[in-house]
Amino acid sequence: MAGEPRPPRAVVLLSGGLDSATVLAEAVAEGYECHAVSFRYGQRHEAELAAAERVAAALGAASHRVIGIDLAAVGGSALTDAAIPVPEAPSEGIPATYVPARNTVFLALGMGVAEVLDAEAMFIGVNAVDYSGYPDCRPAFIAAFQAVAALATRRAVEGEPLALRAPLLELSKADIIRRGMALGVDYALTVSCYQADPAGAACGRCDACRLRRAGFEAAGVPDPARYRD
Repeated sequence: MAGEPRPPRAVVLLSGGLDSATVLAEAVAEGYECHAVSFRYGQRHEAELAAAERVAAALGAASHRVIGIDLAAVGGSALTDAAIPVPEAPSEGIPATYVPARNTVFLALGMGVAEVLDAEAMFIGVNAVDYSGYPDCRPAFIAAFQAVAALATRRAVEGEPLALRAPLLELSKADIIRRGMALGVDYALTVSCYQADPAGAACGRCDACRLRRAGFEAAGVPDPARYRD
């Protein structure tokens, strides 16, 4: 009805994987009108975008947009350069699947969408516990970008800065899965694999697959992903 206050709005960065699906469910459960944003950035595993579309529809996102950027032109990652193999064994240090500047760019563009929508919050599914060692998944990075949002936006100047939310930051993969299941996430819709085929079937060997499988095992529930092997 006219004159009723609108619900709070949130931009949710949605890759189509397990973590971002859980974050979208979390934002919906908190009462936000959720606007999902995905990125076609030159990734070899574009099946995740179809997964993001499925997840956004299933969880009732108010909108879902896909923004195209070319991180393949930057290079330096197995996810954007076919000449760099995706690691299939654990390695020391930052893995070859790290995409330079990816979360920085994603958050900046998400912040722009949030400005246009006059959104109160932006959610991202980064995790600093069961993750692959990416520097842009650490609490210090999230805190630094919150400081950027407090300086660089119209809302901040007007005294209502955008809240950057990373509710999975300190959770284990098993805890994330348990949380998502309690919120009604259908993880069969998601794609986590770094080298999923066009139909979304997973390799079962990359870091993302290993972390996913271990998380479901620790949570004590079957992994509904489709594996090629």
